[in-house]
Parts: sequence; structure tokens; C-alpha cells
Amino acid sequence: MLSIVVPTLDAGAVLEGTLAILTEADISFEVIVADGGSRDETLAIAHRAGARVVTCEQGRGRQLDTGARAAQGEWLLFLHADTHLSAGWSEAVARFIDMPANRQRCAVFRFALDDNGRMARLLTQAVAWRFRVFALPYGDQGLLMARAFYSDIGGFRPLPLMEDVDMVRRLGRRRLTMLDAVAVTSAARYRRDGWLLRPLRNLCCLGLYFIGVPPRLIGRLYS
Repeated sequence: MLSIVVPTLDAGAVLEGTLAILTEADISFEVIVADGGSRDETLAIAHRAGARVVTCEQGRGRQLDTGARAAQGEWLLFLHADTHLSAGWSEAVARFIDMPANRQRCAVFRFALDDNGRMARLLTQAVAWRFRVFALPYGDQGLLMARAFYSDIGGFRPLPLMEDVDMVRRLGRRRLTMLDAVAVTSAARYRRDGWLLRPLRNLCCLGLYFIGVPPRLIGRLYS
């Protein structure tokens, strides 16, 4: 069985759509919503959708690991609350899972935004280039791996930020691959913060992380 872990914090505006699309899967799965203290309708939406809810201290790395520890499936898919998987996602996941060699690998989805504008297309191309050149996907592309492999590499660390980059760096290029399916993430943050300013801020945060600035300090800039 596949366990889909979704970290949430006041995600009521986007969670329902994300969970609804998952019901179209052709594989056996469970959904675990790992909540960090939502005060909106997030938990009610999760319960209505039949998801299991676990709660813990706020912080995406901690929430993702809490969800993974509660999972019952042999495979784990970590998915952001504002990311919708495209049609055919479960077939792509099943093909990956069926290959024994992939028990020591991690797969991600192709990145896209729910916006057809020029800036959204440019950002999508930039993300594809980043993966191709640096093998550096972010959490909004989803992360799929065997539960045993997740444990072997130490799982998500309790970081408030950059938990996905930390995980990907431990995986390394040779253990990463891309699925033939798309994860569509909400562009609301880019429309709100600016199509140039938000990516530049993200790049600045990434640079600070790579030179050793603690994630808790980077989080102040990010927020």
C-alpha cells in the first residue's frame, strides 16, 4: 500500500482539491494529514475526505516525519497541500513501485503551476533546468520512496525550512528520477509576492542554506 503524507498548516483553501484528485487513483493508498496546528477548516476537510490526521509541533520537516512514522504503507509519497497530481499519476507511481531496483531510489513529479501566463511558463522551465543540471527538486514536486529506504537515509530532519533540500542532498543525483506525470502547484504565492521577487527570495534562502546559515534563521527571511 502507498501512504501519502500531506503536511498542513491552515491549508483549508487548497486541501480539499488536492485530496479530491487523489481519489481517482487505481492503487491502494491511505492519506495521512500531518497538521502543525491549523486554526481553519483544514482538519474538518481532512476528516471528510477520509484521511488520517496526526498532529505535532509546527515545522514541515517535523510534520513530514511524524506522518511517515504513522504510515502503514510500504511506500511513501510526500505531497504539499497546495499541489494537485495530474491525471495518470497513480499509473506512473505503480510503474515505479513495480521495479525492484527502485526500492533504493526516490522519484519526483514534473513541476507545473496552475497558471498559463508567460512568467509561470518561464518558472516551470527554470525548475526543469534546475533538476536536469543540479538534480535539485523541491518538495512541491512530491517525493516518492520505499518506507525502508526512507528509514535507511534517516528520514526528514526536524527542520522548519529546507527540509526538502536537506533530503535531496542526502539522496544524491544517482538515486533520483523523474516520473512521467505532473504535480501542479498553486501559483497564488507567486501572484501575491511577485513572479520575480519570490523566486529571488527562494534563491537567496537556498544560497544561505548552502553556506551554512541555520534554517531557523533563514525561515525569518522566508516568512
